[in-house]
Amino acid sequence: MAEKTRYSDEELAEFKALILEKLEKAKKEYEALRASMNNTDGNEITDTSPTFKALEEGQTTMSKEEDGRLAQRQMKFIQHLQAALIRIENKTYGICRVTGKLIPKERLRAVPHATLSIDAKNSGAK
Repeated sequence: MAEKTRYSDEELAEFKALILEKLEKAKKEYEALRASMNNTDGNEITDTSPTFKALEEGQTTMSKEEDGRLAQRQMKFIQHLQAALIRIENKTYGICRVTGKLIPKERLRAVPHATLSIDAKNSGAK
């Protein structure tokens, strides 16, 4: 029997559903981070005493910087998921871009935007 070169349309549909679910959750998390950065949740320091104001402003700045980093990381994750959806449409999803072999389903379920098999990743491929 010849080695399988791509996932079936049914398998791709299963992965697409998984990715769409993760994408929806990732977008919600991204929006929450953006709202936190923009302070739209109503946590202002205008009503606190001047003694703690400087400390709170410093903490707020650090929190916004951290939220900014998390938002950037979340956006990158969203972009990877969107690219995976394109690979599904092109029927190239799940094919290692180094070895050309199928990435195991277990890996794709854990990391649905993976483009490398474990062997290729461990060999240092980027």
